[in-house]
Amino acid sequence: MKKRVSPKICLAASAGGHLTQLRKITQAWSERSTFWVTTGDMVARSFDNRKVYAVGECNRKHPFRLLEVLARCVIIILRERPDIVISTGAAPGCLMCLLGKLLGAKVIWVDSITNVERLSLSGRLVRPFADLFLVQWPELAKRYPNAEYIGAVI
Repeated sequence: MKKRVSPKICLAASAGGHLTQLRKITQAWSERSTFWVTTGDMVARSFDNRKVYAVGECNRKHPFRLLEVLARCVIIILRERPDIVISTGAAPGCLMCLLGKLLGAKVIWVDSITNVERLSLSGRLVRPFADLFLVQWPELAKRYPNAEYIGAVI
């Protein structure tokens, strides 16, 4: 298999605040090969000429939907084989991070700026295997091992 010169990056976030936060830092990878994974078709159409997959909404309260989204994420991760997965959450981002890690990708998690006192559930699930886990409040970095605060990212 031919090794890519520039890493392929998966950007995964649920529609709404998670996606808005991830889109605010898009310049960090503007010259890289990327693809996006989000939850809604309407949101996916808002991306101009970018590769975007819509996997559907899911959460822990709807286990069958979670399985459907997991199946879609498996297909995407096997098709795209990213070198890096970056996510701000929630459930689909968590799934893409886990699947990417299983295939050898580096995982970068940026926990939402709205999480002031505690990490998000998805963040708590991803933190043990994330290669870089960023929080946006210094108090959280002190409270959680392996979490880093480098300033307000978003």
